[in-house]
Amino acid sequence: MAEITAAEQKAAPARRGLSRQQRKTVTFYMFISPWLIGFTALSIIPLILGFLTSLTNYDGLNLPILKFVGVNNYIRAFNDPEAAYALKQTVVWLFANLPVWLILSFTLAMILNQNVKGRGLFRTLYYLPSIVPGAAAILAWKVILDKNNGLLNGIISLWRPGTAIGWLSDFSMAGMTTIAVWGGLGAGMVIFLAGLQGIPDELVEAAKIDGANRLATFRHITLPLMTPVIFFQLVLGLIGAFSQLNLPLLLANVGLTGQGAVPSREIYLYMIHAYYQIFTSQRYGYGTALLWLLFIGVLLLTLFVFWSEKFWVYSDRTPNGDK
Repeated sequence: MAEITAAEQKAAPARRGLSRQQRKTVTFYMFISPWLIGFTALSIIPLILGFLTSLTNYDGLNLPILKFVGVNNYIRAFNDPEAAYALKQTVVWLFANLPVWLILSFTLAMILNQNVKGRGLFRTLYYLPSIVPGAAAILAWKVILDKNNGLLNGIISLWRPGTAIGWLSDFSMAGMTTIAVWGGLGAGMVIFLAGLQGIPDELVEAAKIDGANRLATFRHITLPLMTPVIFFQLVLGLIGAFSQLNLPLLLANVGLTGQGAVPSREIYLYMIHAYYQIFTSQRYGYGTALLWLLFIGVLLLTLFVFWSEKFWVYSDRTPNGDK
């Protein structure tokens, strides 16, 4: 007891030296320190090192002759026709994938929000593709869409014998869009479904009492109240479209070392070009410069979308910020 009492007496001045607010602050930082350390070590430091690498001629093996090249890698990126082509194909991929995914997932959420028997089962079935591992799903789709032995061409051959449509070569953009939409449909549906269920029933009932039909109710109540959810999905979709890498890589049978078939020109996206510059050509400085340019471009595009929010996203706040 004497030792405990002595220890308590020794710690008492330290406790008295901290105010209640300071103790709460220390406790707060103690709780978030695991995440803060991980975020710093795995995100902040790699970002800094990546930016510094983009300013050098580093190729993974030239440390003795490593030198600072300034913005030469960035200038080279602007003059690289392959980078321009890859960026163009990424924009094409964006417009091919994002609108289809948004419309289909929103429509599916509208359907499954109806009070019909078995809707819980259908919600589960439509969400299942979202939890299938990406690599396994892509390999399964390759079996379905294969030109020579694919299931889809086999079914079409029942009516047109000898059909060999290159879904992953001649129509690779359509094939990749189909796989991406299938894989992301469930997750998008769930988010839209949560937004639909947050719409007050009183507004819908009031519209019906005023004589509004389903189309008018959707146009004047459902769609405006869903614009914040659409905005959220749009931002995530933009970022995901520009950072797409695994899907075209796995469709081309490319290994982790960068060896293997090159994706078809139709799906040669910007991230694919950066990947090959880093892991195949070992141009680490140039490859990281490409990634930083992509980061800046996506950031500016996202800021533009946030700026446009005031023109089309519903808000119940007044111009002064009061509800």
